[in-house]
Amino acid sequence: MSDILNMSITALSQAMTGKQLSSEEVTSAYLKQIKQTDSQYHIFLTLTEQEALASAKAVDTLRMKNQSLPLLAGVPVAIKDNICTKGIRTTCASKMLEDFVPAYDATVVQKLKAQHTITLGKLNMDEFAMGSSNENSAVSSVKNPVDPTRVPGGSSGGSAAAIAANFAPFSLGSDTGGSIRQPASFCGVVGLKPTYGRVSRYGLVAFASSLDQIGPLTRTVEDCATVLSAICGHDPLDSTSATQAVPDFTKELHEGVVGMKIALPEELLGEGIAPDVKRSVQEAANLLEKMGAKVEIVSMPSLKSALPAYYVISSAEASSNLARFDGVRYGMRASNFDNMESLYMNTRSQGFGEEVKRRIMLGTFALSAGYYDAYYKKALQVKTLIVKEYQRIFDNYDLVLTPTAPNTAWRFGERSNPMEMYLGDICTVPTNIAGLPALSLPCKVDAQGLPIGVQLTGNSFDESTILRAAQALEQAIKGDIS
Repeated sequence: MSDILNMSITALSQAMTGKQLSSEEVTSAYLKQIKQTDSQYHIFLTLTEQEALASAKAVDTLRMKNQSLPLLAGVPVAIKDNICTKGIRTTCASKMLEDFVPAYDATVVQKLKAQHTITLGKLNMDEFAMGSSNENSAVSSVKNPVDPTRVPGGSSGGSAAAIAANFAPFSLGSDTGGSIRQPASFCGVVGLKPTYGRVSRYGLVAFASSLDQIGPLTRTVEDCATVLSAICGHDPLDSTSATQAVPDFTKELHEGVVGMKIALPEELLGEGIAPDVKRSVQEAANLLEKMGAKVEIVSMPSLKSALPAYYVISSAEASSNLARFDGVRYGMRASNFDNMESLYMNTRSQGFGEEVKRRIMLGTFALSAGYYDAYYKKALQVKTLIVKEYQRIFDNYDLVLTPTAPNTAWRFGERSNPMEMYLGDICTVPTNIAGLPALSLPCKVDAQGLPIGVQLTGNSFDESTILRAAQALEQAIKGDIS
């Protein structure tokens, strides 16, 4: 079983196509691993064992008939619990939606079903995707499989931990301000946030609509490219969905970095970045240069303003998006109320956790009369500056190299101050504000053996260049480590 759990998506697909393995065997191996060890980690909120085995048998039947199937056919996947799945609970790890069962699939889920993937279940997360540690789940906190005394990152902590714990060969997460990449860094896996609009958001429970993006978490860069090719594409059901053609992201994967120019912003290598993280980024830069890329230090002063702008914009949009959870239409309804106002108040007080309430209040304040210009309008102006700054950089460079997070995973309870938690997003939020694609790749480990991730950011809809550089760097790191 351990061999199956360590196989890449490509290796699994080849073994199933060649009939050395069946999808049922692969699915059973993952289900056994989950049932044996998830009590330690609290990664799954809903496990769909019977449905998964039935789907796996159906794929095996198709293969026995010698039908030509997609590469992902029969490959298991685990899905973050804010992505709608027909007939399967979608709770957002919140009391507000603890019994919500969608009547439809998100577009990404439809795309995976068209590939005949096997859904293992839904993954734990920070409530409504608001958090950087997975300590905000209303159900239980996910433990980091690398060190269970430490957080896995958030909000897609369950999605990253599922890969690190060998619970699935790939998972889907969502990224609003780093929620795929930061947990990928903490858990030592690969995580990609695509360009805004590259992957449909239809069926994703909204946190901040102008920032949210669905993306894959995998063990390897090649697996990441494979999954990305399957989930991208224009969707008429999503008004922000891009019409750009979707390339085969695996096609140019092995072309290397010779001739690439890579920018290294000095603002994200200064105060607040842990020494081990700085060293890892510099070592990654050295490896890229050895392989033929040119890495230069640049200044991007607007990045220092990205974090406050992000929290104003995202909280304002959260305040608007979460207004629909009022106890009237769907979701939780308080049992004790005297009138409509007390119904709203009691439902939202009982249904939302502290972090969600904090951000709703912050967003409502930023949008209120007398404060709109001072906060929300100013944040949008900062967003414009950041977009222009990246445009200036990409006029001369192919990629931007930074840390994924300023530190490695901390212990549970170490960051009880929300401001300390928010500062952990300083390296990731700029790309969400600019709508750019970015990937986190495990690079080294710190003095305590905890994973460190480096981040590669590319120009809009240029995921191919990011994946090329990440593939080259991944191979160089493996060679360097050995």
